[in-house]
Amino acid sequence: MNQPRPILTDDPTDWHGRLCLEFANRQGTTQLIRNLGQAPFKVQRPFYPEGDEVCHSVILHTAGGVVGGDRLSCDLRLHPKSRALITTAAAAKIYRTTGKPAQQSIHLRLDSDTCLEWFPQETIVFNQSLYRQDLRVDLAPGACWLGWDLTRFGRTARGEKFVEGAWRSHTEVWQADRPLWIDRQWLLGSEESFISPHSLDNCSVIGSLALVGRSVEPEFVEKARSLWTGNPENAGVTRLMSGLLCRYRGHSTMEARQWFVEVWRSLRGLYCDRPVCIPRVWQL
Repeated sequence: MNQPRPILTDDPTDWHGRLCLEFANRQGTTQLIRNLGQAPFKVQRPFYPEGDEVCHSVILHTAGGVVGGDRLSCDLRLHPKSRALITTAAAAKIYRTTGKPAQQSIHLRLDSDTCLEWFPQETIVFNQSLYRQDLRVDLAPGACWLGWDLTRFGRTARGEKFVEGAWRSHTEVWQADRPLWIDRQWLLGSEESFISPHSLDNCSVIGSLALVGRSVEPEFVEKARSLWTGNPENAGVTRLMSGLLCRYRGHSTMEARQWFVEVWRSLRGLYCDRPVCIPRVWQL
């Protein structure tokens, strides 16, 4: 099947949005000390539902969706001894394109003795869209990152499948110039990709949850596996060099997120001696 050819232009209607955030520990309170946003990005006022140590922040995309030609970037830094939980206000929508690709680049820098919980809500990739996301996490010694990514291919409520277009996801986590986890995924929209057991296998949702920066004992891997109560073929757990990875392939973002939350609940004691606090913008 012929795929749209990417066209890179400087169309003034394209969004070239940027977001720069910095968090620092000020007398035991994690504060947002830098908030520089360029449309369509905006950040809600930080709040502290679990005390001063952990700052919760919500990122908004005010345009409502991403279209071909959009180039978005997010740079985030945690200064020493700061703790933050970042999520998004709603699902991200990647609209179909007539040829121009959309791209988002995210760079997370975590200084020593920091912890970032990075929990964006799902991304919905419309049929005929071209989208690439690059995520790089740089960890200082003693830093820890727990993040997830949930992607739905096609507007399944309307019976839409992702059979035209292309999606790429590239994630790298580094510490002291050493790669701890590199993950590259690519899906070319087609009927073959949708039905292949080596690809989507007739599923519309995939997800990954990774903890990187802490040694995880085998019992935590077994615990994460035991928390999954669905079809055994739809989920898997792997012990990483310095962390843990959970994978999901199925039909429900809610099912995936509920499992990820339970895994998060079981892991939080490894890096944060406090119970899980569900962000108020989620509808679980």
